[in-house]
Amino acid sequence: MEFLIEYGLFLAKVVTVVVALVILVTVLVSARQQGAQSEPGRLEVKHLNEAFEQVAKSLNQAMMSHEGQKSAQKTAKKEEKQRVKAEKAALKRSEKDSDAEETAAPRVFVLNFEGDIEASAVSSLRQEVTAVLTVASGDDEVLVRLESAGGVVHGYGLAASQLRRITKQGIKLTVAVDKVAASGGYMMACVADKILAAPFAIVGSIGVVAQMPNFNRVLKKHDVDFEILTAGKYKRTLTMFGENTDEGREKFVEELEETHTLFKQYVAERRPQVDIEKLRPARPGMDNGRCRCS
Repeated sequence: MEFLIEYGLFLAKVVTVVVALVILVTVLVSARQQGAQSEPGRLEVKHLNEAFEQVAKSLNQAMMSHEGQKSAQKTAKKEEKQRVKAEKAALKRSEKDSDAEETAAPRVFVLNFEGDIEASAVSSLRQEVTAVLTVASGDDEVLVRLESAGGVVHGYGLAASQLRRITKQGIKLTVAVDKVAASGGYMMACVADKILAAPFAIVGSIGVVAQMPNFNRVLKKHDVDFEILTAGKYKRTLTMFGENTDEGREKFVEELEETHTLFKQYVAERRPQVDIEKLRPARPGMDNGRCRCS
């Protein structure tokens, strides 16, 4: 009996320590997640012109002889010194004449959007668009490299509205599609002034789809009751665990049709040259911004 009492006390101590460790780990993980959510996003800016010039320079040097490479390096150093000297001289002239304004060359801002079912990249897109709009002028252009097969309506509606901010400010917007911009992806793409697509890219799919499994018969088989309490006749039309009705299905399809109508109106406003009702079945490619998909 004494052994059992001591063992029970020992076991209680072990359980207490384990529970305390679990609580501590849970608190630390929760604090880290909250901290990550509260931290502002970080933007990474790359100067593409410099990257392309560096690649071309590396290729040219690789095809030169050893003597040619040495000569090219000397020339590059000389040109760099001249460039720095010219920049310093320009800065001095600017300081002397504060009223003189230098006309900047038009710029192209390249953004990337890789969409998933939830359009989770919209949070980054919002920050990127905000950053671009703080420095871009009417002479600049924004190019969005878009890849998405679509997803939830509200997520891609928000993503499309972020691109709409660019065109509202009078800045030219181009969307480039390498593989696919369908459904919600096309909702974003049609905001652009111009759409560029690879020859076999899938662009379009102006439709709405919804699907869900139903486990009601499985629950009944195992004598499991499932109840849904709602206030409002159509607060819940279809459910995964309850028994669905024809009335609920009809209402659900009605809501899908309403969403589809809104989608078509959204596209028609931004692509008035397209007769959506006469579009052929989905096929790849674009032609001067005219969608050939449905």
